[in-house]
Amino acid sequence: MKAEADFDVIVVGGGPSGATAAHDLACAGYNVMLLDKAGRIKPCGGAVPPRLLKDFDIPQTLLVAHAKSARIIAPSNKKVVMPVGDGFVGMVDRDSFDEWLRNRAADAGATRVTGKCEAVDDSQSIARLSYRADRNAPLQTVTARAVIGADGARSQIARQCIKNAGDVPCVFAYHEVVEVPDEITEDYDATRCDVYYQGHLSPDFYAWIFPHGKTASIGLGSADKGFPLRDTTRLMREQTGLSHWKTIRKEGAPIPLKPLKRWDNGRNVVVAGDAAGVVAPSSGEGIYYAMTAGRMGADAVASYLMSGDARALGKARKSFMKAHGRVFWILGIMQYFWYKNDKRRERFVKMCEDPDVQRLTWEAYMNKQLVRRDPMAHVRIFFKDLGHLFGLRAVER
Repeated sequence: MKAEADFDVIVVGGGPSGATAAHDLACAGYNVMLLDKAGRIKPCGGAVPPRLLKDFDIPQTLLVAHAKSARIIAPSNKKVVMPVGDGFVGMVDRDSFDEWLRNRAADAGATRVTGKCEAVDDSQSIARLSYRADRNAPLQTVTARAVIGADGARSQIARQCIKNAGDVPCVFAYHEVVEVPDEITEDYDATRCDVYYQGHLSPDFYAWIFPHGKTASIGLGSADKGFPLRDTTRLMREQTGLSHWKTIRKEGAPIPLKPLKRWDNGRNVVVAGDAAGVVAPSSGEGIYYAMTAGRMGADAVASYLMSGDARALGKARKSFMKAHGRVFWILGIMQYFWYKNDKRRERFVKMCEDPDVQRLTWEAYMNKQLVRRDPMAHVRIFFKDLGHLFGLRAVER
């Protein structure tokens, strides 16, 4: 083992979480290596709230579309439009968005390296990481005082360094990026996100059509490993009349929907983003939470490097759960109850017609926190929610 490490921090994974962590640490003056696989684009609807642009200094030019409403479709094909109001939901393309974040980290001083992590030895105070530039390249080894694993839902770092990290339940997502024609005759709106709560398209999650300017994302997810994602996406495109739109690329990946119980190894490793399980249940939203976890992971690592006290690494999860744990808990309950079967999905869509539900949903999404200024609205929604769940129409207004 070398007496001194090659880097202060190695960040494994160059998605929004890893790139944010690398950028923040490089800006703080640390010697950072950002290791990322070449050509990897995560399947993602690409929705980002306005708060993300503000919190992470993201330019509007990276947005390829502004969604002004969401339309949710019930099993009966009943459609409910939920206008955003004065705001918008930003849409990004993950290939260009992620690359911009990686370049920003490099501009801040991080060393970008293309490769795949093969193993990490975290048994000593200085971690040793092995990687290959590509499948046929020789194994290379690099050392660091700390490692941040932001390498996705099946994280090598998490599985090798953190106990029980491989037990997180996942939704398996698949989407096809299609070219939007100049003349549109189909039921498609470039300023609207369509979400399908229909059991034949997803037995336990949802399907979507999200606008991306000149392209669109058409996909779905399910926790059922045997569910035919590709065939069902083809079925959905036939159902919506979008079969003839040109397919540009196809992508699939597991998406975790529950945060790990522990994010660090107690010595020199912490995980963030999908590797930490910070994708919101029910909605599947992940970009904002990934970047937030990356920033909190970077802060925890910086505290550890300054103090030498590995307990500082635990601050990453504590900070995240304090800020967002309650939202994740509520969304988890929603997914458990409302996605069970088509009868409940029908009632869920019906409930979304309610103005209180729409207003509080968008306010919580835009601000990334529960809305507390109107407690009576929450009370009304609670009783309406029970009424829809049990089919007690007398409870509704």
